[in-house]
Amino acid sequence: MRLPSWVSQHLAALRAVLAFTVLLGIAYPLVVTGVAQLPGLRDKANGSVVTANGKPVGSEIVGQLFTDDQGNALKQYFQSRPSAAGDGYDPDSTSASNLGPESIEDTLGDPALDPNSEAGDGSSLSLLSQVCSRSKAVGELEGVDGSRPYCTADGLGAVLRVFHSDGLTGKVTRVVSVNQRCPATPFRSSYEGVAVECATFGEDYSGGVLVPIRGDAPADSAVPADAVTASGSGLDPQISPAYAKLQIGRVAQARNITPVEVQKLVDDNTTGRALGFLGEPAVNVLLLNLALDANYPYPQ
Repeated sequence: MRLPSWVSQHLAALRAVLAFTVLLGIAYPLVVTGVAQLPGLRDKANGSVVTANGKPVGSEIVGQLFTDDQGNALKQYFQSRPSAAGDGYDPDSTSASNLGPESIEDTLGDPALDPNSEAGDGSSLSLLSQVCSRSKAVGELEGVDGSRPYCTADGLGAVLRVFHSDGLTGKVTRVVSVNQRCPATPFRSSYEGVAVECATFGEDYSGGVLVPIRGDAPADSAVPADAVTASGSGLDPQISPAYAKLQIGRVAQARNITPVEVQKLVDDNTTGRALGFLGEPAVNVLLLNLALDANYPYPQ
């Protein structure tokens, strides 16, 4: 007996689903997995896992933080660059901050809310303030001048909202340091003869002109750029040789060894440009810290 056409069509569709499930859902993944286990490909396909004392401690291609439970830098270790991926180097939240050079004004939080709660207080730092605060913190950690142009001494973006009598022009009538919440003392006392105010949550300052103030910080900061900016993925495992050099003194002092001994390990874990001309030399932080523990154990 001949089957109805709609039954034949459904059976054909079912056969196609089964065939493609076997081919693409089973056979193809097994072939790709098998190829990925070939010598030379195995480590990268498995995540380039790094082990110490027989236990996995991280990945050679994914960065990680070297901080204590409170987020403070462990002085015996080299520090990674900042990360915008989740709480830091979270592969499930890989991303950049998506903030650009025009991000210079912070969003003040509601003082009636707990900034440490899950919901937070609604505050957010501009890219400029993030860079300024990180540079200040790195400078304090490494014992160098962490000041940068367009940053306040308290580690925020040095930005004013300047109000004019005729909107965008005319006599200056009011000036607010928008990134410094009251009762903070503004980073400068006056601007064009008008006293500078601190910022208050809830006030609308959009009518003023945004004016970043360069300040007297040196053009070239002692803190390298990769120490204060996150990578596009938020997962980069490497830092620049300049940032590694900045940390040598602190690590050597913490481990009671000489800077020369630390420098040798830095050199051993520095890779050059790909093909001799692509990219920049870089230092793998995890491999460097493991080499430190292997050669100069830190007393627990």
